[in-house]
Amino acid sequence: MKSTISRFCLLLLIGLFVSACSIQRSAISGDKRAYGYSWEQEKQIGQEADQQIQLQYGLYNDDELQAYVDKIGQEMLAVSHINREDTPSLYAGTDFYFRVLDNQVVNAFALPGGYIYVTRGLLAHLDNEAQLAVVLGHEIGHVVARHASQRAFEQQMGQIALIGGAIGGELLGLPGGDILGIGSQAAQLLFLSYSRDDERESDRLGVEYASMQHYKAAEGAQFFVSLERMSEQAGQSLPNWQSTHPDPAERASSIPVLADEWRAKGYEQTIDNQDQYMERLSNLIYGENPREGFTRNGNFYHPDLKFHFPFPSGWQVINQRSLVAVVNRDQDAVTVMTLDGQSANAEASVNEFLNQEGINTEGKGRTQSNGLPAYRAEATAQTEDGTQLKFYLYAIEYGGNIYRFLNYTTADKYGTYASRFDEITGGFRQLTDSGILNIQPVRLQTVKTTRSGTFRSFLPANFESLIINVSAEDLAIMNQVELDEQISAGTWIKIPR
Repeated sequence: MKSTISRFCLLLLIGLFVSACSIQRSAISGDKRAYGYSWEQEKQIGQEADQQIQLQYGLYNDDELQAYVDKIGQEMLAVSHINREDTPSLYAGTDFYFRVLDNQVVNAFALPGGYIYVTRGLLAHLDNEAQLAVVLGHEIGHVVARHASQRAFEQQMGQIALIGGAIGGELLGLPGGDILGIGSQAAQLLFLSYSRDDERESDRLGVEYASMQHYKAAEGAQFFVSLERMSEQAGQSLPNWQSTHPDPAERASSIPVLADEWRAKGYEQTIDNQDQYMERLSNLIYGENPREGFTRNGNFYHPDLKFHFPFPSGWQVINQRSLVAVVNRDQDAVTVMTLDGQSANAEASVNEFLNQEGINTEGKGRTQSNGLPAYRAEATAQTEDGTQLKFYLYAIEYGGNIYRFLNYTTADKYGTYASRFDEITGGFRQLTDSGILNIQPVRLQTVKTTRSGTFRSFLPANFESLIINVSAEDLAIMNQVELDEQISAGTWIKIPR
């Protein structure tokens, strides 16, 4: 995985390595094999990581949609290898959880022990319930086959190559998790890539489970055609499906073949439930939700929390549910703003960081930020490889919350960036612009066309002014059509409004 700014907070899997492997029977084959963790450990890992995933990315606020995805997931689970007569007893009674994350990135992933996630961005790019069934079946396959535990075992056997998901690790090549002390506020999990054979096995299982429930499993291929058309997007907080699930073209070809094999075994595949799917999708938030923060003209605005602050020209903002990071072009200076829900005041928030082992305070004191009570400090720390870091801490009390800015770079460059850190933190203030305070997200309207025409002809004339960095081609890909493809009357389409 490339160490880029768009992936500085990598997701996924496994917090601690254990010293010995676990020999248990496979739920798929029934044969004994070696895993990095016991099944009970996997369930515990998943449960603990699930809390961080929810905190980091948030669940999409639509109970009916959440229940709908869970319903389809439970249907796939019912015919999976976890619930068959010959399944080893250790898997009996394992609960699975299916969650919709409030994130525009197109992705689905699974944590060990039965925790499966799809983003609202992925749901927007599916066209019917059959495609959703294949995707959920695929992720169930990863869990049931225990692919993460298999990869962990292989790494324990001598190929341990940890990829740091911490901010410092990705942005500066430094071990940021321990230094920054933000592990509890971000999904600081290690990413273990599945092998191609893992992906092929999960594809086979996804098609198998969907076919057994009589879905048109071949529909899953069209989603992978769409993925092949998608270019990687910058500024994502989750790795997209293309980065974690390779070879979409190969899979688009193989899925219909796998579906035919199950049809030959006597499983009719007649269900796509497109009407039900499109009705559930209507009014889904599309793209970034500006209520939770957006950038415009060199400022970061947060309408729900009613604040804004400036950031230097050429610096990039990464907005996540639990933090906002501002990073310079060379990725050697970072500002991280978090909402401190534990400290009693700004001074206590700064001291909470300073009191960590290895942090050396150089000065601190009370101040104000545009009339708001604040507390500031400077500190240094040394990494294991001897690199000296310098920090500028700044906490502000506003609206019943404490906002803590952690600014840092290497000590030799601190003089270069100190004024930039001041620009960001000193510019924090109350948001009063009614136009920004009342801004609303773009939502999808799912409609059946009443006429024929090219897909382009159905796009709103002003859609480019509604959605930043979204093209007509992006909308065509989301609808799984070509931009100039003829659309017949009575066809479902998804249009942003």
